[in-house]
This record gives sequence, C-alpha cells and structure tokens, in this order.
Amino acid sequence: MPSFNYVILTILGCTLVTWLSRVLPFILLKHFDLPKAVSEYLAFVPTVIMSALWFNSLFVQRLGHLPGLNQENLLASLPTVLAAAISKSLLVTVLIGVLSLALIRMTM
Repeated sequence: MPSFNYVILTILGCTLVTWLSRVLPFILLKHFDLPKAVSEYLAFVPTVIMSALWFNSLFVQRLGHLPGLNQENLLASLPTVLAAAISKSLLVTVLIGVLSLALIRMTM
C-alpha cells in the first residue's frame, strides 16, 4: 500500500505536468510567430475536435451489428447545428446543445 507522502507527491507531480502542458504552449507562442500555413492548419483543430465528439455521441455501438443512431442526440443536434450556423459562437452552440438535449430527455 503506497504511503500518504507517495500519493501526495504523485498528485502534485500530475498537477505540475498538467499545468505545464497547458500553459507552456501559450508562453512559447507569445514569443514566437508560427508560419501562416501552420496557423491556418491549427485553426481547424477546434472544428475537428467538436466534430469528432459529435459523431462519437451520434452513433451507438452494438457488437455484431451495424452502429445505430442515438435518436436523442440526433434530435438535439438539429437545433444545435442551426444555432452554430447562425451564431458562429461556440458558447451559444454548447448552450443550445445542452438545453435541447435536456428538453428532449425531459419529454421522452
């Protein structure tokens, strides 16, 4: 059984590594300019991440069968995609998505 000090040191080490991995890119990019091609490439990263999360929650895996559609998430996606297209704001999109999924789950 690990000692209390070992657990505390592990938590502090993980905290430091997590903090450095999130803050270090901002510190480095403040002093260096990225080439235009890299900046344009990185501009697509948030869209790709959100799309991957969306597609992952849209389908339900069943072993031995084709993936099925998660109807709650599909219905909640309709107003969310519309809100994203109109507002082009991540905050509005997330709020509409959460609210529409909550309404669908309350009514079903």
